[in-house]
Amino acid sequence: MKTSQFRTNAKCDGCVARIADKLNEIVPREQWSIDLSTADKVLTITADVPDEKIIAEVKSAGYKAEKL
Repeated sequence: MKTSQFRTNAKCDGCVARIADKLNEIVPREQWSIDLSTADKVLTITADVPDEKIIAEVKSAGYKAEKL
């Protein structure tokens, strides 16, 4: 499995919950996390899912994701 990181514009637990609704459809919850304590609000995913798919799912939740 690969590990990928993305800069997001999530700001709170509510944002993470909305992103979770989308990500949990393609990646098990234990394989991703968002660190809200960093300036870049880093989403880390450990799964064999294409980066473009992750970005698209975060975008469909109403947020931005940019590969780090």
